[in-house]
Amino acid sequence: MYRFLLSRQWVILTLIALVLIPVMIELGFWQFHRHEHRVAQNQLIEDNLKAKPVPVTELTSPGHTVPRSDYWRRVTATGTFDTAHEVVVRRRTNADERIGVLVLSPLVLRDGRAVLVNRGWVPAATDQQAYPEVPPAPKGEVTVTGRLKADETTGASGIKDLSGLPPRQVMLINSERQAESLGREVLGGYLEQTAPAPAGDTPEMIPEPDHDSIGPHMAYAVQWWLFAAGVPVGWVVLVRREKRDREAAAGTATGDDAREPAAHAPA
Repeated sequence: MYRFLLSRQWVILTLIALVLIPVMIELGFWQFHRHEHRVAQNQLIEDNLKAKPVPVTELTSPGHTVPRSDYWRRVTATGTFDTAHEVVVRRRTNADERIGVLVLSPLVLRDGRAVLVNRGWVPAATDQQAYPEVPPAPKGEVTVTGRLKADETTGASGIKDLSGLPPRQVMLINSERQAESLGREVLGGYLEQTAPAPAGDTPEMIPEPDHDSIGPHMAYAVQWWLFAAGVPVGWVVLVRREKRDREAAAGTATGDDAREPAAHAPA
């Protein structure tokens, strides 16, 4: 009764089902690992934001690559802003998803080294070749508090580092690149300024990174695993339906033969 399973159609259908099951299970684990990564990152952000601020020089130095464990660590830096070498970072969005620029200002420390400070977001100029209106940085010595971030790269951010940009405009925040134009040592990474607040609330300061949402990855993982479990169930349902249809067809054919009148022999 189940010999139809050896037909070409059913062999192909069965092979597809056998391939789909492990693929869906693997996709479920992929989403589950993404969920675990998100949870771990949320915990890292929360812990680093709660940590007591430390001097930036304790966590980074010229040429240093900021490790992920130090991302969003609160740090302080005391120095004087070098507005002559201030640049803007193009094509960045604010909390309302408006496209503008980030204001990147070198803060010269007392020892002569500098650290890059992302002072916040401002609207871009109407003419992209023009330098936008940027509120001036505080004059004199100032102590800045901020979140430590790693240098941006094309590989990590996906942002293409375009050449031929107008003066004092860049695509990526990178301490090594800025050190070349500053002519002084620059600490690796940069600060997202959180204090002091700018006068007139501009530039718009960068909000805290989201560390509450866990995203839909766990739900997606469960969905993939349910799909994987549903494949063999669906296969069995189709087999039973095919068997029932074939039995019904065989019964109909037998009934038709029984009702056919017998042939009479000639006289």
